[in-house]
Amino acid sequence: MPPIPEPGESLSASERAYTSTKQAIIRGELAAGTMTSELLVCRQLGLSRTPVHEAFLRLAAEGLLSLESRKGAVIRPMSPSEARDVLEMREAVEASAADRVIADGRSPALLPVLRETIAAQEGALADGDTDAFVEADDAFHTAIVDASENSVARYFTRFLRDRQQRLRHQMFRVRPEQFTAVLDQHRRLVAALDAGDAPAYRAVLAEHVAGHGVTS
Repeated sequence: MPPIPEPGESLSASERAYTSTKQAIIRGELAAGTMTSELLVCRQLGLSRTPVHEAFLRLAAEGLLSLESRKGAVIRPMSPSEARDVLEMREAVEASAADRVIADGRSPALLPVLRETIAAQEGALADGDTDAFVEADDAFHTAIVDASENSVARYFTRFLRDRQQRLRHQMFRVRPEQFTAVLDQHRRLVAALDAGDAPAYRAVLAEHVAGHGVTS
């Protein structure tokens, strides 16, 4: 008879299976359209079937997996229309946040944070570390929204985060030349904030977001 798990142990295992599989999907390690299975994840992570099944149900509810009877699970691609929706909302939220940051005079406190994330991206690019580059990219844009102190904008930014991260990884995988383009655009966004130029910020942001519009 197997040992009885301690309280919370199953939840912890389920969270581990969920996080591991979700990150593999977001990073493109599990490519859109490919198959995976609960048994495979069980073997990879050394977990029993129940927590992995719970994780798969969660991922299916989030639209990352399609559960196939007797076949396992298929990694769901992000459709062009979904990608467009995500990018449109992301641009609208950030542009509005930047407007408020400039209008409320919050740029001076924000600029050192943004320059630090750019330095982190430069280091990640030099090291060939795509994951670190993408995380710093997310930190850059999240910092701008957070600085606006708009709680609704913060909510939508976090709601869109996983899809946006998936698009970032996809973009850099398909168009590696975008690494340097993103850095240049980030520097120009910082310059627009420093100058208090909201229209310039919006123009660079539109160019920046348009670069993410790739499909698998």
